[in-house]
Amino acid sequence: MNRSLRVLSFLILSSIVTVLTYSGCSKTTVVLLKDPEGKVGHLVVENEAGSVDITKENEATTIAGATSKPAAPKRYSEDKISSQFGEALNMLPTQPKHFILYFKSGSTELTDSSKAQIPDILKTIELRSSEDISVVGHTDTAGNSAYNMRLSQRRASVVRKLLIGEGVRADHIQSTSHGEANPLVKTADNVNEPKNRRVEVVVR
Repeated sequence: MNRSLRVLSFLILSSIVTVLTYSGCSKTTVVLLKDPEGKVGHLVVENEAGSVDITKENEATTIAGATSKPAAPKRYSEDKISSQFGEALNMLPTQPKHFILYFKSGSTELTDSSKAQIPDILKTIELRSSEDISVVGHTDTAGNSAYNMRLSQRRASVVRKLLIGEGVRADHIQSTSHGEANPLVKTADNVNEPKNRRVEVVVR
C-alpha cells in the first residue's frame, strides 16, 4: 500500500458516502461524489498533521504526506475527475436505480405524476438488460395494520402487473410488501401521508 494512504483516516458522517482516492508522486487526493440517490455525504480526512471536512459534491483535498495537513477543500470539475479518476470510475459497479410511485389515498390508483414515471422505469430496465427488479408496496398509517398490509400487497401487485404488461418478464420481478411498517415520513397512527402511500421500484 502507498505510504500516503497508510497515514490517512476517513471519518464517515453519512450512511452512504461515495469517495475516490488517487495516489501518485507521494501525494494522495480524495474527492467526494454524490451517492446513487443523488445525495452528498460528509467526510473528514485526517492524518497526523490535521484534518479537513469535505461536505460538497466533487469537493477534494490533497495530502502530501504524514507530516503535511490535508489541503483546504476545493471543487474539482467533472472533466478533472474523469481525467484523474477515470480508471477508478470505470471499475465502480453499476448502482441500483430507485423509483418511487405514489398512490391516491386508500386506493391502488397511481397519481398522474407517478404514471408518468413508468416509461423511465421501462427504459432503465431495457438499457440495463435487468433481470433483477424489486417492487415493494407501502401504505400510510391511516386504517388498521392488517388492512394496510393487504393494501400494500395490492399496490405492489398493480405495479408488477403493469410492468409485465409492458413486456418485463415476470420471473425478473420480486414483489414484497411492508404495509405501514416502513414509512418514508414518520407519523402517528391514523395519519394520511401522501409520501407513505407508495411502491418502490428498484432496478439493478
